[in-house]
Amino acid sequence: MLDPRSEIYPTIEYRPVQPSDLEALEKIHLALFPIRYEREFFLNVVSGNGIVSWGAVDTSRSDDRRDEIIGFVTTRMIAAKDSEIEDLFRYNSPRKDLTLVYILTLGVVDGYRNLGIASSLVREVVKYAASISNCRGVYLHVISYNQPAISFYKKMLFKLVRRLPMFYYIRGQHYDSNLFVYYVNGGRSPCSPLEIVTSFVVDFRAFVKMLVAKFWSKEDHCNPRWARCQESNILLATQSNKRMISGDNTRCHV
Repeated sequence: MLDPRSEIYPTIEYRPVQPSDLEALEKIHLALFPIRYEREFFLNVVSGNGIVSWGAVDTSRSDDRRDEIIGFVTTRMIAAKDSEIEDLFRYNSPRKDLTLVYILTLGVVDGYRNLGIASSLVREVVKYAASISNCRGVYLHVISYNQPAISFYKKMLFKLVRRLPMFYYIRGQHYDSNLFVYYVNGGRSPCSPLEIVTSFVVDFRAFVKMLVAKFWSKEDHCNPRWARCQESNILLATQSNKRMISGDNTRCHV
């Protein structure tokens, strides 16, 4: 284990979780999480059966444990239509095959925290999600009382999009969940009420300007031919200073 007082920082490398990590993975999960995971979960992780995962190892260790994982992140792909945040993406694209990457577990053992390992593991997940063309985001749940985790994901620029009441049931007690999303490949949150109102006002003003322009254009055409000829110099000056009025293109980008 790393001595926190040491000025020598370890050399951390990241690799896929592999079958030899099974025992260490189970041990760390048991130490870090209040939820007990079944053996089948760990077998699926180390075999890559529907789960994509990364492990962090300290290759600067001099003992035979230099390839033992000291941090990990496990994920799986979920169809957006099967997630509880389907509505966030329904308006965004007519495609029916949109996917999301869901973070199942993320952890770093004591003694290796505050070294940026968790941040690096999450960046691996984001990079992986961005490499999949129909993926629109990475998302996860955080139990309501886990303030350090909530602060961490906000720092990593995840968006808190929903609070799910009584999502967890642990040791006879219910807890709420905070749902975070990191958007990739053009995924976006729906417009806020303020953005929707602003967009409406901008479009309405552009529409009024267009009507006014058409009205004045009609009046110009209705002037008698002889009057236009008599005041040709004035009309030419007016035309040269006229601005083109078109609909404002400002909208919420989704």
